[in-house]
Amino acid sequence: MEASMKKRGMLFSGTSHPGFAEEIAAHLGMRLGEVEIRPFADGSIYCRFSESVRGTDAFVIQTHCHPINDMIMEQLVMIDALKRASAKRINAVVPSFGYARQDRKALAREPITARLVADLFQVAGADRVLTVDLHSGQIQGFFDIPVDHLTAFPRLADYIHEKYGEDLVVVAPDAGGARLADKYSRHLKAGVAFAQKRRRADRPNQSETIGLVGDIEGKFCVLVDEMIDTGGSLIGAANLLLEQGATGVIAAATHPIFSGKAIENLQNSPLAEVIVTNTLPIPPEKQIDKITVLSIAPIVASTIKAVFEDESVSEIFQGEHLEAIPPERQIMGYEDDEA
Repeated sequence: MEASMKKRGMLFSGTSHPGFAEEIAAHLGMRLGEVEIRPFADGSIYCRFSESVRGTDAFVIQTHCHPINDMIMEQLVMIDALKRASAKRINAVVPSFGYARQDRKALAREPITARLVADLFQVAGADRVLTVDLHSGQIQGFFDIPVDHLTAFPRLADYIHEKYGEDLVVVAPDAGGARLADKYSRHLKAGVAFAQKRRRADRPNQSETIGLVGDIEGKFCVLVDEMIDTGGSLIGAANLLLEQGATGVIAAATHPIFSGKAIENLQNSPLAEVIVTNTLPIPPEKQIDKITVLSIAPIVASTIKAVFEDESVSEIFQGEHLEAIPPERQIMGYEDDEA
């Protein structure tokens, strides 16, 4: 009896964003594997794969959206089931990684929940994680398994370039977005500016824009961020930019979280367009004309193919998925270091 040495890959989707998983499968010319997922009466999760997964390279696609704890747990249960069914290699495909913003202790007695979630994936049996535009690239260091950190930045930047041209100023809504703004400005051959923001201690998850660094007078501005939650930071920055003489403002971000009254706030804001990707599902009641959704399914599909075939992921992005080297490291002579 001859044993076949040909690898077998399978795609599976959780319940958070099945349309996105189907789009990935279509780009790969594959079908999604059959899996039964349902809640027990007490709310706990049942999972069973309907076909053999023994010896396969399995890719479990699940974005972490509302209800986020259920979606994370569902993916963990799927990974555990695959491990116990003798899958050869289990890859967790997480377009939007839950708890990514809790990546450090800002105050005493706070958790670092992003690290906790990373530990859960490893204990469940994941061999690799594929994710898109983490809140902080350092989260990759929370894992002891390979992490492919993809980015939607080229897709968003190309759209902006085609529609709005090059006579732009890229604006970071806060200091934390400086590196991302710098990447956009290089890609678009545009100027760059930075808004100054502070969190309100009396109102959790709310901030206010208090200043601006950079010349934006008479310019069309592009606010960039990795996610839009309530939209407060972007709207505050947009108002300030127009007060300072900007001719118009749009916003671009990878993850459309759109919590609370975000859609209402964005609709009533001075933002001319809000450009996001489909890493998270947007329900019909939140789909307004001002929002443009770009698909990154081809990017994720290409990465899955590269991982399965043991090829380079970096070549897909030509290095644009790596964080820019800060100026202080360039001055010190580390500009040629490999990331």
